[in-house]
Amino acid sequence: MAKFMDVHEGMVGVTPEQFSAAHDADLAIEGDERVHFEHAWLDPASGMAWCISEGPSREAIMRIHERAGHPTNQVYPINAEVG
Repeated sequence: MAKFMDVHEGMVGVTPEQFSAAHDADLAIEGDERVHFEHAWLDPASGMAWCISEGPSREAIMRIHERAGHPTNQVYPINAEVG
């Protein structure tokens, strides 16, 4: 499986509880597309959120996020990693 990072905009003022619920919505259906969302981060002041996931394609990631109610077309493959 490939690893991806996706970016969400427009989440200004989202609470940690709301963000957790959005992440849980992804987790509830991720298996439908053979996707796994590993971690998510939120900056409610800027409205930006980021997710790390594994899956067969960026389109699969996009379909899960859309079905869960927070679509994005900003899904990027992670081809190199350091740390």
